[in-house]
Amino acid sequence: MAKKLRLGVNVDHVATLRNARGGEHPCPVMAAKLAIKAGADGITAHLREDRRHIKDADIQRLRNELSAPLNFEMAATGEMLALARDIRPHAVCIVPERRAELTTEGGLDVWRAEAEIRNATAELTRSKIRVSLFVPPDPKQIDAAKRTGAPVIELHTGHYAHEREGELKKIIDAAAYASSLGLEVHAGHGLTFDNVKAIAAIPEIVELNIGHFLIGEAVFMGLDAAVKKMRKLMNEVRP
Repeated sequence: MAKKLRLGVNVDHVATLRNARGGEHPCPVMAAKLAIKAGADGITAHLREDRRHIKDADIQRLRNELSAPLNFEMAATGEMLALARDIRPHAVCIVPERRAELTTEGGLDVWRAEAEIRNATAELTRSKIRVSLFVPPDPKQIDAAKRTGAPVIELHTGHYAHEREGELKKIIDAAAYASSLGLEVHAGHGLTFDNVKAIAAIPEIVELNIGHFLIGEAVFMGLDAAVKKMRKLMNEVRP
């Protein structure tokens, strides 16, 4: 039997909209609370080096005010590790980060940076923070992720979202392989109402993290309705 499928909502781009004008509105913390009320199981926020959307104060408020788990996305830098130890979110997802990119363009190259990521994982684990690694659906990277000691991986679904052909099988196979190694499997990036069902149907995946699309749809239908519709689509294939 497939495990319960959780929905994490990423509120980064509520902060993007706020920062375009300055001031306090719209508020990513308010968006997070609305998403939880609408059926989200957790909230994700990525604090980037350049603070282009989420700010330090947002992360602190999300940690203090949410009734659901906070998944803190970050690069494995000394600055971010120190912040994570101070804030103590439920989980940290270590992601690659390049200053010039518009959004996270791919998964971590854990195989090349294994020692660094192993050290970061150990440091976070000592602080009782659950660690996940955002990786491509590649067995070599999954093997390296397992060796770091991280208990969770999040499969990058961006190529599936934009290309589809051949990419779905890679994710299906990667999820099964990671689960066979004892890793908990999440997935995310580029998921929409139109493409989420095939990913939600993969029995080894237990969490989807979705952000930009839901915040964009909220402009037209409201965040409550957007989250509820995504939850409904997920439930149709994983009741």
